[in-house]
Amino acid sequence: MNLPSIVIALILLIIVWLYLDFTLGRKKHLSLFQKRETPILHGNFDIFPHGKELFADYFHELNNAASHIHILFYIVKDDQFTQQFFTILKEKARQGIEVRLLVDRIGSHKVKKPAINELRAAGVHFAFSNTIRLPFLFYSSQVRNHRKITIIDGKIGYLGGFNIGKEYIDQDPKLSPWRDYHLKITGESVPYLQREFFIDWNEYSAEKVSADAYAPKQPKGKIPHQFVPTEVGSLEDKHLHLMQCAKKSIMIGTPYFIPSKKLTHELIGAAKRGIKITIVVPYITDHMLVQEASYRYFRLMLKAGAQVFQYKNGFYHAKSIIIDDSLCDIGTANFDKRSLFLNKEMNCYFHDPSFVNRFKEIIHKDILDSKPLRLEDLNKPNLLRSFKEGIAGALSFFL
Repeated sequence: MNLPSIVIALILLIIVWLYLDFTLGRKKHLSLFQKRETPILHGNFDIFPHGKELFADYFHELNNAASHIHILFYIVKDDQFTQQFFTILKEKARQGIEVRLLVDRIGSHKVKKPAINELRAAGVHFAFSNTIRLPFLFYSSQVRNHRKITIIDGKIGYLGGFNIGKEYIDQDPKLSPWRDYHLKITGESVPYLQREFFIDWNEYSAEKVSADAYAPKQPKGKIPHQFVPTEVGSLEDKHLHLMQCAKKSIMIGTPYFIPSKKLTHELIGAAKRGIKITIVVPYITDHMLVQEASYRYFRLMLKAGAQVFQYKNGFYHAKSIIIDDSLCDIGTANFDKRSLFLNKEMNCYFHDPSFVNRFKEIIHKDILDSKPLRLEDLNKPNLLRSFKEGIAGALSFFL
């Protein structure tokens, strides 16, 4: 067998292996997944659209922790801001506060062994989530834990789109100011958030812990809401249900608009029924090809009568859906195939018109800082863009 034949045979073998690895890995994941969502609960919420204000509040609450701190992030970087975060965690652990930090293995690949050793030496319990595992190496490398959850003393929770790194506090010139939505939560739902943290912790940490001791009952708040953790495709069903409930309007805020076929069909059908569709996305991008992957969907949406706005006052990383004036979703999930089918996500659904209107004011401010995208701009001949769109279309499931 000559060299070209050997190379072709190896390439075919790799393709077959990747297909079988992904298909069988997903089948196993589906067999293990159990759908979960909380009942309608009542809590109090602050919304933080700016990182500097969020982390000033967040670090203040961490410093005031009296019994335990439990944190899950997708991305933790290796920069000065991260060191400030680690310093707080180490100081609290030395004070006798229980501190647990769980971070995604690939999203937080910049967290190196020396930093981990320092955290553990100070008493911080540390673990990587969603490590790459046999026998499905390729599939497990793609399933990421995209949740961002913090619980302090079982009384205060945080959930949203911000991670730990300098760009999130406007210290990256290209992506500043960073626009995102993050929730601060108090009330009866915080213990539920705590239980979800420990489901992830116990899956990947060698130290198994019962959540019951960390979830004291909390008083009710004012705003009805529901937490829904999703993975392995369950988010698509949730989104479809939301779209089907719409009677007047659907507003979507996302950094990456790469919907599934079912969601694309549902949105186009809603637009044709006279439902107003508004989509807010960034004007600039933080990842290669994600913008090009969205263009084919924007063309379909614009042809159906939807409005698409590109946010220009920095980078738009927010994740939200608003249905009519009665329901909104804020959480960790992007409106893309990776969040729909691969990532572990956590969203909070609000069933309160007053809160929805409060949140709409934030979205409308973002639209004022945006530029409308026109179909004629997308249809102008551009050979390089067309080439990128072709590649992005083939890879859109994994972007």
